[in-house]
Amino acid sequence: MLPLEDGRLAGLHARLAARAEQEGLLEVAYRTVDSPVGPLLLAATPQGLVRIAYEREGFDAVLETLAARIGPRVLAAPRPLDAAAAELEEYFAGNRRAFDLPLDHALSSGFRAVVQRALPRIDYGRTRTYQEVAELVGNPRAVRAVGTACATNPLPLVVPCHRVLRSDGSLGGYLGGAEAKTLLLALEREGSAA
Repeated sequence: MLPLEDGRLAGLHARLAARAEQEGLLEVAYRTVDSPVGPLLLAATPQGLVRIAYEREGFDAVLETLAARIGPRVLAAPRPLDAAAAELEEYFAGNRRAFDLPLDHALSSGFRAVVQRALPRIDYGRTRTYQEVAELVGNPRAVRAVGTACATNPLPLVVPCHRVLRSDGSLGGYLGGAEAKTLLLALEREGSAA
């Protein structure tokens, strides 16, 4: 048996992904995109965008976690993520200040989910402290828990945990690393000044 040419193999994969999506067999579709903060893995369920991962997290490990927590039918299928990829591109170009995507919050629960759902209320180009976010969600003593919710945010960028800083104004941790957080805050400062 001769190996398939790259073009034919890509065509077969595209048809498989389309068929799986059409027949409701696809639990998680994923693709990667390039960005100013490095390659990003985007993943979606039929309900919406469920995960954005930085390369430093290990894309294979992220996909394994998605298979374990959501379902084993995980397939590279870029089409369901076209809107997310386009909105991220607009964001990085400075043409989008808020995301308008269906989100699947299946990877968050409890207080973490409460915090993560509140983060989009921090306006583009603005920051809040962990303390201010704790107060925003009605639990002013939960500063550390807010930090944990930000650190475990499965949808960075779209759910803007990068806009949360320490009380002294320093960055604090960030899933994508300090360099990515600095770049995102600078991008938004520039965009909000324009």
